[in-house]
Amino acid sequence: MNLQYEVITADAMVHLDRVFTAEGSPNIAFIKYWGKRNDKLVLPYNSSISMTFAHEAMRTVTSILFTKKLKNDVFYLDGQKQNLENKDTAERFAVLDILRSAAKTEAKALVVSKNYFPTASGLASSASGIATLVFAANAALEIGLNEKEMSIIARQGSGSACRSLFGGIVVWKAGKRTDGKDSFALQVFERDYWPEIVDNIVVVSQDKKKTPSRLGMRQTVNTNPLFGVRTLSAERRLKLFKESYRRRDISGIAAHMMADSNEMHALMLSTVPSIRYLNPISYSLMDAVEELNENEGKIIAGYTFDAGPNANIVTVNKYQKKVMDMLKQFKEKGSVIYIKTSRVGDGPKLLGAEYSMINEDMLRPR
Repeated sequence: MNLQYEVITADAMVHLDRVFTAEGSPNIAFIKYWGKRNDKLVLPYNSSISMTFAHEAMRTVTSILFTKKLKNDVFYLDGQKQNLENKDTAERFAVLDILRSAAKTEAKALVVSKNYFPTASGLASSASGIATLVFAANAALEIGLNEKEMSIIARQGSGSACRSLFGGIVVWKAGKRTDGKDSFALQVFERDYWPEIVDNIVVVSQDKKKTPSRLGMRQTVNTNPLFGVRTLSAERRLKLFKESYRRRDISGIAAHMMADSNEMHALMLSTVPSIRYLNPISYSLMDAVEELNENEGKIIAGYTFDAGPNANIVTVNKYQKKVMDMLKQFKEKGSVIYIKTSRVGDGPKLLGAEYSMINEDMLRPR
């Protein structure tokens, strides 16, 4: 990564052993939330449940260095310096102010983050990005927060980030309090509870989505009369999903996740103005999964789509070959850019100094 940094002068050299680097993964919500009752605190109207990806399949690496020699925070993402005056970026990066307040410090941060998958294309890059940022900053500032406490902070940078603070299957509780203290994530099934689960991440587009999720949610809450019905059905479906997962029932979880995905995108479609994240290939993938299930005489796989056209197709080891044979047809036609397969993964972890993306060259005067 060739970056040009102009952030630290000759008399502001700092020790590289104060750099902390974390690795984490995005997550895919099987029962989703869409719409917030408090935008600033990022409080959802309904709870959600997700699977954290394995690091080797989808990962974000973030290095952070706090120093009082910086006048302002500096942030590089995927090799490009980010404008922290941008409203959306500033809202997400505000988690550092919360962490600084907890640590009782005014030190500014140099942050270098890299996603090993497409950014802002509906693959939850903000979830892993904010989760690893909070995790690394908690270590760097020696605050000592636990996962629940970190999830409350990460939630305020990106709602789904609170779920990426945990591995396994994770619930984000919507909560009812106005201060958000009862809205946090917690693990409900450990990573190895159902090791046969496999998620096929089918990338059909790497383009940035036209409507950012935050804007889309506001439009839905403000204009869609169906919104209240959706929040109630999502809460009911989450309970059913958990019970199916407890029984290790692929037919059950697949049915619930497809129904939830379809319902959420129908809600987006009926928003004013209409929000359309899916593309023709997305719909073809939906048809193919449904045809596969019909041919089998039972549900052996399920699809879900976040705020983007890329699919997550979930099955178990027993049926994975059949799913891949189906997807092979899309690859042969050039409809699919690539497919990543992930098991249920762990939460963030700290990496050794050799993984730091902040080096001596970045600290030299320019």
